[in-house]
Amino acid sequence: MIRRLINPGGPGSHRRNHDSVRLSSALVHVTGATLDSDMVRLACELLESRRGVLHILYVIEVPRDTPVDAVIADSVRVGEEVLEQMEEVASRYNGAVQAEIIQARQAGAAVVEEAVDREVQAIVIGASTSNLYGTYSFDTRASYILRHAPCRVILTRDSFDATPGMSPHQSNAFGSGV
Repeated sequence: MIRRLINPGGPGSHRRNHDSVRLSSALVHVTGATLDSDMVRLACELLESRRGVLHILYVIEVPRDTPVDAVIADSVRVGEEVLEQMEEVASRYNGAVQAEIIQARQAGAAVVEEAVDREVQAIVIGASTSNLYGTYSFDTRASYILRHAPCRVILTRDSFDATPGMSPHQSNAFGSGV
């Protein structure tokens, strides 16, 4: 579920409507997660109609004990299925779509490298979070992309996965209860 901030139009409002952001290109990193179609739709909505280019990227992370260019048939098959589904989602919008599967050691580094190579204006990613040791943090892929991306990063996540018995408004900025 994607939550959007809507500009209520009142003076002094600091919220922005996503209509004020128009991109000529975006890269969406898909993984086969439930958020993938929401991320593709959001990226399509942010692209300039007809001229915008959407890059959909599926990264197969290859273990260090396997050559990075080894054919991993099962992973390629899954990636092709995911990309086919995401191309179907994107086909409802007016824009060019380029979908690709790549193999890399680390997905985060691969996404940033592809963003640089394609000169995209934004990367759209989904992130899982953890509340390990009372500290709210993103997965390593998302953290890497947020630190190293040369462009905007639009991050989304599933609904709040609270500590058992704790609601979102009960946690402070440091991830612990009030």
